[in-house]
Amino acid sequence: MPELPEAETIARDLRGRVVGKTVTRVEVAKPDVLAPGLTARRLGAGLRGHAIRDVGRRGKNVVLRFDDGRVLVVNLGMTGRLVFSGAPRAAELRHVAARLFLDDGHAILYDDIRRFGRMALLSAAEWEEAQERLGIEPLSDELTAERLYALTRGSRVAIRNWLLDQTKLAGVGNIYANEALFRAGIRPTRRAGTLTRRETAALRDALRDVLTEAIAARGTTVSDYRDSAGEPGGFGPRLRVYDREGEPCPVCGTPIKRVAIGGRSAFYCPRCQT
Repeated sequence: MPELPEAETIARDLRGRVVGKTVTRVEVAKPDVLAPGLTARRLGAGLRGHAIRDVGRRGKNVVLRFDDGRVLVVNLGMTGRLVFSGAPRAAELRHVAARLFLDDGHAILYDDIRRFGRMALLSAAEWEEAQERLGIEPLSDELTAERLYALTRGSRVAIRNWLLDQTKLAGVGNIYANEALFRAGIRPTRRAGTLTRRETAALRDALRDVLTEAIAARGTTVSDYRDSAGEPGGFGPRLRVYDREGEPCPVCGTPIKRVAIGGRSAFYCPRCQT
């Protein structure tokens, strides 16, 4: 599933390619990728003739802002990809659900194998309201060690699951939650409310480090993720515990263990993480 680094990579790429371009036509081949209440006709009418003013990210969402103030919010779901049609590998896409044609002859392609992603067209006010339901950006100055400590107080939820709650931190998914917990030396099954100030400080630093490194590597491809050029991310070989059950811990050599928490796998070193 694309997380913060993957969405950030796509947003940065598209910003350099499509800002200032005007949408001339919209095609929707798979209407189930549209948010409830949004039809292909309404999406086309809302975007046609409008220029893209910016491309950004909030949490796991790629956000396209238009000259009339409206916002196209794309949540990539499990297997969503936003690819620029001028990229060499764009022709390899086989599950294109929507196309936004631009006045330079190119297009933004939304490809989604499993079609769990969603595209929503919102007014500026609607987007501001939607953002209020999202948590803190983990790379922002707002997430201090003390703030993270305060947020986790009283929580009986496993810290791995706490990190996945998008109303707490926006953008962290299972890959980077596992990696950050390993770096911080915290077992994923620990109740969030039991973390000490020292541990939340270590976790805050680990989150910033792993997310920053993953962005620099253009994300992680476990199976389906591709950037806006259709290329896989480069952070996969640097994963230390995620999806490495039975492999030796890179620090102490103890075999990495897997445990199911809330129906999702978590990976950890039983010696390095307590």
